[in-house]
Amino acid sequence: MSRFLAENHTLKCVVNLEHPKNECLSQTTAFKKEWHIVFLMTNNLIYEPSDDSFLLAKQVKKYAKNKKVLDIGSGSGIQALTAKKAKAKSILASDINKLAVKKIKSLGIESIYSNLFSKIKGRYDLIIFNPPYLPEDKNEDSQSSLITSGGKKGDELTLKFLKQAKKHLKKSGIILIVISSLSPFERIESTLKGLNLKFKILESKNLFMERLSVLEIKYN
Repeated sequence: MSRFLAENHTLKCVVNLEHPKNECLSQTTAFKKEWHIVFLMTNNLIYEPSDDSFLLAKQVKKYAKNKKVLDIGSGSGIQALTAKKAKAKSILASDINKLAVKKIKSLGIESIYSNLFSKIKGRYDLIIFNPPYLPEDKNEDSQSSLITSGGKKGDELTLKFLKQAKKHLKKSGIILIVISSLSPFERIESTLKGLNLKFKILESKNLFMERLSVLEIKYN
């Protein structure tokens, strides 16, 4: 994830190219020629899918089939849409951005407004989270920091997520989450041990200034 200058842009729609009927106006990026991510001018911000999104989506595609899926902080909806394409049993997307929730609903995916797990009920086979993980930048405006900053050190939101996620994870369930070398990992690892959860790195990618990894997390 990099701090991007997409000021005053938000998601218009994300569509599968196999189903071209949509309201899209223009293409700004594509994921393996399957997704169009299209933006229009507005006063809101949604994180534009980037390297971290695509790295996570590769794993979601492998894990989601026949699973009850929860996509936390769904944003553009790329993970929820990937789960749908992978034939998940059911999908619930959530976001703190009400416009994102509305747009994801328009794509035929159940979506609710929720601050992490505040409105989430029940347990899931697969919980997905691509968190904001950059350390706080005091020069960044408060609106864009919601989609880039994970807290003062960058790991605070991830720690909060993990502490809340356990009670919504089935005993045989799995969490897929993105981490970055730009935020400290020591407290994340310690928190997982304290929650009796184990992890393994599924895939990593080196970028210019960071190393991205997707973790699989489950009960010991």
